[in-house]
Amino acid sequence: MKVILNQDVPNLGELGDVKDVAAGYARNFLFPRNFALAFTPKAVALFEKRAAEIEALKAAKRLSSTSLKEKIEADEIVIAVTAGQNGKLYGAVTNATIYDELLKKGIEIDRKKIEVPGRSLKSVGTYKVLIHLYEKEEATLRVQIQGVEVKAEENKSADESPKPRRERRERRHSEEDDSPEAQMRAFLASQGLEPEEDAQPTAPAEN
Repeated sequence: MKVILNQDVPNLGELGDVKDVAAGYARNFLFPRNFALAFTPKAVALFEKRAAEIEALKAAKRLSSTSLKEKIEADEIVIAVTAGQNGKLYGAVTNATIYDELLKKGIEIDRKKIEVPGRSLKSVGTYKVLIHLYEKEEATLRVQIQGVEVKAEENKSADESPKPRRERRERRHSEEDDSPEAQMRAFLASQGLEPEEDAQPTAPAEN
């Protein structure tokens, strides 16, 4: 179904564009929200009258895009990522990562327009990321990925892990040695005496 966009629609087009879309998409989404009009002689005539207005809006977008390009290319993004000694990242830097970093600088770009080499960056280094702006305008963003080395704490914890068990064992033995029975045995041993065996009950003699 052919429609004329009544305003900019993400991932579809901008004001005044003529697009072919599914009939259900037009009836259930575009028309109820006044995003588009059916392509009819009446609608075509309406947009012809708005041609100057539409062109002025496009000129403003071009100007804004040029300004944004200059802002992006004048800056650099530095991202610290956990990495191994060989420079390989534990994870990856994607267009979503770049989107978040740009947002911190007050720059909001559709993440689908951020083109990361190979779709993701997996090693430390300096890269150039292409950002598609308005129409054919593009900006090149410098991205520097710095590696944060993982400290070998796991090995330390592995070496120290048996200690609590040994400490518990030693504490248990110590507690046993402090019992009254253990103290009596130690005293008798120091006097050269043997501890008496516990008396065993004897069965009564049969007549």
